[in-house]
Amino acid sequence: MDLRLEDKTAFVSGSTHGIGFAVARALLGEGASVVINGRSEAGVQDAVRRLRADLPGAEVSGLAADFTDPAQVQGLLESLGGVDILVNNVGLFGLDRFEDIGDDAWQRYFDVNVMSGVRLSRHVLPGMLERNWGRILFISSESGVNVPADMVHYGVTKAAMLALGNGLAKRTRGTEVTVNTILGGPTYSDGVADTVAGLAQARGVSPDEMKAAIIGANQTTLLQRFIEPSEIAQLALYLASPLSSATNGAALRADGGVLTTIV
Repeated sequence: MDLRLEDKTAFVSGSTHGIGFAVARALLGEGASVVINGRSEAGVQDAVRRLRADLPGAEVSGLAADFTDPAQVQGLLESLGGVDILVNNVGLFGLDRFEDIGDDAWQRYFDVNVMSGVRLSRHVLPGMLERNWGRILFISSESGVNVPADMVHYGVTKAAMLALGNGLAKRTRGTEVTVNTILGGPTYSDGVADTVAGLAQARGVSPDEMKAAIIGANQTTLLQRFIEPSEIAQLALYLASPLSSATNGAALRADGGVLTTIV
């Protein structure tokens, strides 16, 4: 299927690894030009090299910025030209008791998980509306609908991301610009892999045993395994395409059947 992305330019935040990297790779595979992003220049350039090695001839570049630092974010925005596709993927993830999360940590989660999307969308949306074409995607989580007790801070920011996407979609009425949100389920990204490894070490089991135990404890998953980042990327690829023109203001599930309510 031709997804008609050859003449499109995309920016994917938080894309040096995990879901963001998989989305960037999928877009490049369809002929789009992609600007990736990570916290450090070294990490960004390493990811650019890996993508070019995987996809010779791919038009990929990178911009380094840490979304906890307003000055770095401003620098990124000043360097980022007009884009046709914005994928708001950057995010923090972590297990912590509600009582142990202080105000500074809450602010950091909001700056990265929510305000990154606010600032990037505010930067690109006017141009999209003027050109009468564009795609804004938010990579949210089923945790934004069913907030986990051990990740209240994370779930609240993912719920805010859902609200942001819903509101921004209303700004696109009558245009060829769309705003949609993906509700990902338990995905074996690099961050999750690190968390699983830490839990495994603390409990004296192997990472594979810990990984199986986590999924085994999930009573609602229909997939009964972790989702791969590339599986999230395939839905993002469709939503970034002109073929998804009738899908706007939607929260689409790639959750492996974890959610038991209709979103």
